[in-house]
Amino acid sequence: MSSNTVEIMNKGMNCLLEKLGVVETEQFISIIIREKFDYTKWQQEHFDELTPEQIDDGAKRYVEEHPFRGAAKVVL
Repeated sequence: MSSNTVEIMNKGMNCLLEKLGVVETEQFISIIIREKFDYTKWQQEHFDELTPEQIDDGAKRYVEEHPFRGAAKVVL
């Protein structure tokens, strides 16, 4: 595994653990493996049901509820 893959996996696990806790993180991973979950297909099915306005409203609501508190990183 490349170091980039490990870094992404670590970030993902940290997000899951922070939001779900240990038990629910384990349950989530088990469900994903057992159901052969296709995230891309799920997103397509989920977002195909929404209008562009609904997606925009959801994004605005998310930004309001989760303001950016970090330092901006500039990549040139």
